[in-house]
Amino acid sequence: MGHEFPRSGRLRKRRDYLAVQAAGTVVHARHFVLLVKRDGGGRVGITVSKKIGNSVTRNRVKRLVREALRQWGESPWVPAGRDVVVVAKRSAARAGLDEVARDLGRSREKVAAC
Repeated sequence: MGHEFPRSGRLRKRRDYLAVQAAGTVVHARHFVLLVKRDGGGRVGITVSKKIGNSVTRNRVKRLVREALRQWGESPWVPAGRDVVVVAKRSAARAGLDEVARDLGRSREKVAAC
């Protein structure tokens, strides 16, 4: 516990999200679609659309993803030199923390290979 998800590790501006979407490679996971861009700064962005549910549900999904990424601890989930946008699928609304963490963990190797 006590690991952070620092500002420097997050995509924060719309233009950054659009750059990843434009030049990114798509990686599919069970509950997420991951867009991966090479030559990035090792940052992560999370997108949960209104198709997923109301604001409570969308914020819960974002909290679960952030917590799953925090659990990686000292070694970052995102490989150096990559930017990743995590886009939630509808099934993410019903997933728990363990399931989200497993799903993102399995997809980490695919992200590194992009």
